[in-house]
Amino acid sequence: MPDATTYETIALDLGDRSYDISIGTSITDNLERLLLPLLKTRRVFVVSETNVMQYQGKVLRSAFKKAGIEPHWFIVEPGEATKSFHELEKLACNLLTAGIERSDTIIAFGGGVIGDLTGFTAATVLRGINFVQIPTTLLAQVDSSVGGKTGINTPQGKNLVGAFYQPQAVLIDILTLETLPRRELLSGYAEVVKYGVIDDPDFFTWLEENGADIVSPNANNLTRNLRTQAIAHNCRAKARIVTEDERETGKRALLNLGHTFGHALEAECGYSGILLHGEAVAIGMVMALEASVRLGLASADEKERLSQHFKTIGMKTSAAEIEKKMNADALLAHMSKDKKVEAGTIGFILGGIGSAGIHRGIDLEIIRSVLHDSLQGHA
Repeated sequence: MPDATTYETIALDLGDRSYDISIGTSITDNLERLLLPLLKTRRVFVVSETNVMQYQGKVLRSAFKKAGIEPHWFIVEPGEATKSFHELEKLACNLLTAGIERSDTIIAFGGGVIGDLTGFTAATVLRGINFVQIPTTLLAQVDSSVGGKTGINTPQGKNLVGAFYQPQAVLIDILTLETLPRRELLSGYAEVVKYGVIDDPDFFTWLEENGADIVSPNANNLTRNLRTQAIAHNCRAKARIVTEDERETGKRALLNLGHTFGHALEAECGYSGILLHGEAVAIGMVMALEASVRLGLASADEKERLSQHFKTIGMKTSAAEIEKKMNADALLAHMSKDKKVEAGTIGFILGGIGSAGIHRGIDLEIIRSVLHDSLQGHA
């Protein structure tokens, strides 16, 4: 596994839409080598948000100046509420007013919200403009920045409007994680764990041994090395899956482990700061393992192992820990609008640690009981 002082380059092979994922330290200081060759012009249109700019804006501004790149900035508010039709329209109109051309490049500089909104805007403005992902959160670095999923939320559900639109490159600088609030770091860690639960039990075991250091608020060389290893491992895994199934017609759906439950929790919370995406995914993964136990697809020990790991790290594991009153029927109603619904049946990602699979025709009374017990803090 790579050392944090070196660059790891992972190729995502999609023919003429292939691109590299670069991972390391001081990536943003090397835009002349990593970004400039991709640009048709020396101007870029950068989409970011206020918190990211407060902590990372100066670094990127200096990097652009060093590389001789002219940036135009578009700053939005943080949070899931920004992934909306309103913000999409506002951003698109601002880019057009600024005179963006097809030869230009848009850069997403932020977390998953910024990447999703920017990518969808890039896919639609002038019928498609090149864009680059510079993810600044753990969640975005290990998952949402890779693979070309873009989109916005609607009252009917999360990410129900969007497009598959691949970036030209993903530039991951692990030093950006050192300015993240701990809650955001923990939120991203849920997506790290997801890859171990899906089909890599050895990686899950490695996380049990090293997870506390990965999310440590006191970053040192050990922390940086472990983060580099975890991010690179996840990006390699996702690159393999996306290469095999870009548009989620098969294996890629496994990456939604915990999301069917988690998206319902987010929707019921109004996509607000009450519940972060990764927090919802962590709780959703525990629910998925609990449902798997009740269906004979996993052992109680596996579910307890996952739950205990999240608790040890300091993460929520049940819906009872969310500061919002909810009920199982409302959550089930949200789940019925999930993207994985086919012919009226909800697709669930279920199984034990390292053996996730796609399951349909599940008795919804079992799912309702899992939701109810999690809301009561009993599962």
